[in-house]
Amino acid sequence: MKIVKYLWLTVLIASTSCSDDYFDVNGSETAPTTTSLAPQYRIQGAIENTTGTAQYRGMREVLGVVQYGAQNVANYDSETWSNTFTTGRYFLWQNAYVYALPNTADLIVLGKKHESPNFVAVGKILKAYILGMTTDQYGDIVIGDTYDGESSMNITPKFVTQQEAYKTIFQLLDEAIMHLDESSTITLNQENGDVLYGGNQENWKKFAYSLKARYLNHLSKKSSGDMAYNPDAIIEACNNAINSNELNAQKNYGGGEAENDNQPFSANGYGSSRFDFFSDFFVNLLKNPLNLSTPFQDPRLEIIVPEAVNGGYHGVVIGRGLAGNPADDYSLGNGGFYTSASSPTYMITYSEVKFISAEAKFRKGDKAGAYADFKEGVRADFEKLMVPSNQILDYMTMLDVEIGEDNLGLSHIFVQKYIANVLNPETWVDMRRMDYSEAIYHGLQRPENVNLDIFPNDDDWIQAMMYEYNEEDRNYVNMPDNNPYIRLTTPLWWNTAE
Repeated sequence: MKIVKYLWLTVLIASTSCSDDYFDVNGSETAPTTTSLAPQYRIQGAIENTTGTAQYRGMREVLGVVQYGAQNVANYDSETWSNTFTTGRYFLWQNAYVYALPNTADLIVLGKKHESPNFVAVGKILKAYILGMTTDQYGDIVIGDTYDGESSMNITPKFVTQQEAYKTIFQLLDEAIMHLDESSTITLNQENGDVLYGGNQENWKKFAYSLKARYLNHLSKKSSGDMAYNPDAIIEACNNAINSNELNAQKNYGGGEAENDNQPFSANGYGSSRFDFFSDFFVNLLKNPLNLSTPFQDPRLEIIVPEAVNGGYHGVVIGRGLAGNPADDYSLGNGGFYTSASSPTYMITYSEVKFISAEAKFRKGDKAGAYADFKEGVRADFEKLMVPSNQILDYMTMLDVEIGEDNLGLSHIFVQKYIANVLNPETWVDMRRMDYSEAIYHGLQRPENVNLDIFPNDDDWIQAMMYEYNEEDRNYVNMPDNNPYIRLTTPLWWNTAE
């Protein structure tokens, strides 16, 4: 397990100075311990490790799975679920447990020590976010035996079920919301470290409610028990959540000379090589997102996707690679709205909140409310991408003419959410909840060169990630079955009906 191999590094990474290290945001000539720095000096590191390590790496693992981006070679492992993809040699697990979660643990401890529950709240919100991404990729995860900034570290941690993980996530978010109403001795942005919300505690509460709505919405296949799907609870959380693009939870980049000042998936970012081209599926979806008999091209296509050198907008088929064709025939992954040097990393947005609310109202039977939220979600994404107002008006009119309240379906909601959530690992949750349905995501096909040994049938799709091989080496007694024939094909707890 990476957390075991590097466990002694956890405190070191979180507490010592290393000027050349991307994740060193707490540099000090005196090399302070985790408890000698006040929380205002740690909040920036907690935020940047959440997005720059955990979320980036989580998205990198599933970029081809959700078919946003494609590689220039055929049979690339993460696109066809083969080769090294079956040995757990990718690192959301490491990045979550070694880099990101320890920073949140220290923030919680320091917030308590300095009588500043607002920092405790931020630590719990970020912890819930990281745990959510991790359990949504792996299923059962480690929670109680991880580094907590206080207790001795356990080198053979036990796992909890995904159901228990979700209960912890909701508890963390509820506690954080309460903490944000308590008085604190130190303001969140006292040292300009709150690079997410500039110290605005009400906005942090909205972020927490947004995450609560997201995770409650994942339970759409649960119909009984204390974790049964509850559309009213989702709608209530959405009503308290992010309510404008100005409040989107996003980590901004300056696009400067430093690599860590660039969007990771941009040309100068540290993950640029993982996003060679946009995929054929994504480009074609934008060319006819409403699935009309006479295609109506989405104006966001030319904003998100760079034009190919040889003209036009063309994606690479997942698993096929360039197949001998010139690279200049295809649209590069770097350089669009989400993949330029100064593009933000979006954690959750106003548009996603509205699509969550639209789904909940649709499932509840409130078609009028669902359609209103659906349209607002689309409008919010158009405005986020700064689409000209006349084009927004035309698109809204097109929605009324071609869809309207009476014809609204889940496909409309999920396609628009897919377009709005580019480079967010949340998309993989949606695609699995919808069983990778071509009726929902029109044009969706399995990759070429898919691993037929593990996925022999046409309706076999990848369901979860392998635990890292280091976990298996050091903690095999506690970890779930890591056989790729089981791990990669077994739906997660929230994706099973009960």
